[in-house]
Amino acid sequence: MKHIRSILTLACFATLAVSAGAQGLGITDIMRNNGPRIVPPPTTSGPPPNVQRSAEYIVALVNSEPVTNTEVQIRVARVLRENPEAERMPRAELTRIVLERMINERAMLQLAKEAGIKIDDLAVDQAEQTVARQNQITLTELRRRVAAEGMSQDQFRRELREQLMLTRLRNSEVESKVKISDVEVDQFIREQRSGGNASIAPNLNIAQLLVIVPENAGDADVAKLQQRAQALAQRARAGEDFSKLVQENSDAPDRAGGGALGMRSADRYPPLFVEATQSTPVGGIVGPVRSPAGFHVLKVLAKSQAGIGDAVVTQTQVRHILLRNDPKRTTAQSVAQLNDFKDRIQRGSADFASLARDNSEDGSAKSGGDLGWSRPGQFVPEFEEAMNRLTPGQISDPVVSRFGVHLIQVTDRRETKLTQVEQREAARAVLREKKIEQNTDTWAQEVRARAYVEYREPPQS
Repeated sequence: MKHIRSILTLACFATLAVSAGAQGLGITDIMRNNGPRIVPPPTTSGPPPNVQRSAEYIVALVNSEPVTNTEVQIRVARVLRENPEAERMPRAELTRIVLERMINERAMLQLAKEAGIKIDDLAVDQAEQTVARQNQITLTELRRRVAAEGMSQDQFRRELREQLMLTRLRNSEVESKVKISDVEVDQFIREQRSGGNASIAPNLNIAQLLVIVPENAGDADVAKLQQRAQALAQRARAGEDFSKLVQENSDAPDRAGGGALGMRSADRYPPLFVEATQSTPVGGIVGPVRSPAGFHVLKVLAKSQAGIGDAVVTQTQVRHILLRNDPKRTTAQSVAQLNDFKDRIQRGSADFASLARDNSEDGSAKSGGDLGWSRPGQFVPEFEEAMNRLTPGQISDPVVSRFGVHLIQVTDRRETKLTQVEQREAARAVLREKKIEQNTDTWAQEVRARAYVEYREPPQS
C-alpha cells in the first residue's frame, strides 16, 4: 500500500537506526534539503493498517508531560508505512527508537514554549499549502489523503505547528550561532578544486515536463498517458524547444516558466530526478520517468560542483516589502495590508518601489525593497520557495516567515557564472549548512540531557 509522505515524515530508516537523538524535520528544512516531493496517493481509504488498539497507558514522562502507548504505536505505524525497510528491524528495537525520538521532540517542544515561540494560524495555512504544492496536488486532495491515513485535520495542523516551532527553535538556538571563518572557506575551495570534497552534492538545474496520471486511472488510461509522455520526450530529443513543449503540454504548476526547477544542490532535488539524470550530459533528455505523480520528461539544463571556478547558477533579481512581527499588529493585519498593497500595484495606483520605501521594515527599504541578484540558498526557505514560483514581473501573495510577512516581486532571472566573491559566499553557505547539521545533533542531545525523563511501562503493540 502506498501512502502520502509529508513534512511529518520521520527521517529515513537509516537515520533512525544511526541516531535516535536527531530532531524531527520541519517544513523549512524539507524545502531546504529535499526540494519538491513526489508523493504516492493512498490506494484505499480508512484507518492505517496494522495499528492495533492497545489499552491506553503512559510509557514515559518528559518533565512531567506524558507520552502514551497509543502515541508511540501511531508513530511506529507511520514509520512502517513510509519506510518499508523498517520492517527488517525487530519491532521492539524500532519501537524503542521511535519512543526515544518522541521524548527528544517533546523536550524540544517544551523548550520552544518556554522561549515564547508561537506559530499563528496563517503560518500553518502557508505550511499546509506548501505541502500540497510539493506533492503536486490541491489542498483539498491533500486533506483527503491525510484523512485516508487515519489522521484528523486538527491533528495534521497541530503536527505542522509543532514542526514549525521546532524549526524556529533551531534557528534561534543553533543557526544564529554558527559562524564560518575565511580559513574554512579557503580550505573548502582548495579541496573542491583538487577533487577532495566528493561528499558535497553537485549543483543541478533540471527542467521537467509532467504528464499527470490520475489516482484512479485504469491500465488503459495509464498506457495512453505513457504514450503521450513518450511522444513528447521524442519531440524534445528531436530538437524542439523544451521550454515551449513544457508551456504547451506540462501538467505541472511550473509550466509557465518552462519547467526549470532552478540551480540548486542535488540533495534538494527528488532522488528520482537525481538518479535518472546522473549520467546525462547537459542538454540531455531523460524519460519518461514514472513516479506516483505521473510521467516526467526531464532535461538537464546545467551541472556544476558548488564553489568551483566554472560554477553557473540561476540568479534571481528580487525585491520585497517586509512588515515585521509586532505586538501591536497581528500577522493577519500584516497580510491584509500587504494584500492591499498588491491590489494597488496591480491596478496601477501605486508603485512597488515607492510602497517599499514608505512601508518596508527592512534595510532594503531605502532601495525600494531591492535585494539585488540572489543565488540559490541565500534567503530563508519560506521566502525562497515563494520566490522560485514567480515569473519575472509577478508579485506573490503575502508570505509568512520567521521575520514577519513579505510581499515579493521577481524582476528578472539569469544564468550566470559566479564571481570569485560569489563563489566564496556559496562555499560559505555550503559549509554553514553542514555545520548547522552537526551542531543540531549536539544541541538536541544537550536538550535531552537536561530533561527529566521517567520511563513507565514499555510500549506494547
